[in-house]
Amino acid sequence: MSVIDLRTLREDPDRLRASQRARGEDDAVVDTLLDLDERRRSALSSFESLRAEQKTMGKSVSKASGEEKTALLERAKDLATQVKALEAEAEKLAAELDAVLQTVPNLVEEEAPHGGEDDYVVLEEVGGRPSFDFEPKDHLELGELLGAIDMERGAKVSGSRFFFLKGVGARLQLGLLNMAMQQAIEAGFIPMITPVLVKPEAMQGTGFHIAHDKEIYRLPEDDLYLVGTSEVPLAAYHADEILDGAALPLRYGGWSSCFRREAGSYGKDTRGIIRVHQFDKVEMFSYCRPEDAHEEHLRLLAWEKEMLAKVELPYRVIDVAAGDLGTSAARKYDCEAWIPTQGRYREVTSTSNCTDFQARRLAVRYRDSGGKPQHVATLNGTLATTRWIVAILENHQRADGSVVVPEALRPYVGLDVLEPVK
Repeated sequence: MSVIDLRTLREDPDRLRASQRARGEDDAVVDTLLDLDERRRSALSSFESLRAEQKTMGKSVSKASGEEKTALLERAKDLATQVKALEAEAEKLAAELDAVLQTVPNLVEEEAPHGGEDDYVVLEEVGGRPSFDFEPKDHLELGELLGAIDMERGAKVSGSRFFFLKGVGARLQLGLLNMAMQQAIEAGFIPMITPVLVKPEAMQGTGFHIAHDKEIYRLPEDDLYLVGTSEVPLAAYHADEILDGAALPLRYGGWSSCFRREAGSYGKDTRGIIRVHQFDKVEMFSYCRPEDAHEEHLRLLAWEKEMLAKVELPYRVIDVAAGDLGTSAARKYDCEAWIPTQGRYREVTSTSNCTDFQARRLAVRYRDSGGKPQHVATLNGTLATTRWIVAILENHQRADGSVVVPEALRPYVGLDVLEPVK
């Protein structure tokens, strides 16, 4: 299972070295890969050469007699031993090469900013931040006033970072996700409600390190994993298939609950529903030709911005730095909505171009115009998620604790204003 294209590795190793450095990763892995690949190819070449000789030898033995036959049989025996050893060596080196390849993240797009989490580049800020002539309430205080969010009973039933969305809270989420799905359908996406439990090969194929990722919930008895995004089942949907090139791009809109252990976030965002273990999301997923992936990525971003405009949120778009991309992404743009009570922007959408990285792991290909199978590119992007409720409540609140429903969302929620419960 080649994860990075070996031809690219051989022809342009400096590109992978640069990508590794941009991510803050060790570029010495490139030399390790080149060495393993060279040794594997050499062993394979010797194996094939000796096996060809072995086949010819078989014919010679049948024609020979006496001492000549004895000598040929001795040589044939020796060849058989060498062939077996070389085959084992080639298989061993192939396994070693694959194991190292599995640790190497996708090649970063050359234009992506270098560095870590704080080295993003702000591409644009959209919409005016609200100004209040009263002290704004945070989303949890508003959620409790509206009878929309119940953290206390969520913790009682399930533990910390779980919650109930209730009354107008449930209506707000359903309305938001339905509006997102409707927009996706109108843009040509096929709506999908996906499984939330997947096999390990689906999780690994999408780019998650199941042995080391502490974010993932696992059901050991069943060897199944709870997904943190419907990107996982959607990426694996066409695993081991060859798609019709004329049908690309194939676009799916996946609605699912998502589960994250939030293992590394102890003490962070403990108040409210910003960082929780379970939430719902509508995710865009696209299969396209690799040469079309860059433009497709910009289209996904444009659809995310269209949704944010509908709910009238001030936001900014950031170009995420290479060291914060995750394993599969070659480039990622985040949209971050303004959260008034925090005085900062927080991520509400993310869109990634994974080029052919996931498709190589999952063996998803298409036939080009010449009928030859090629790997597709895969891309994903959030269209709406539970966290949007935080930004909607805070930006559209009024002094009495009521919240104005953005106009485009009203037909889906069935209310113009969310009023505090008496």
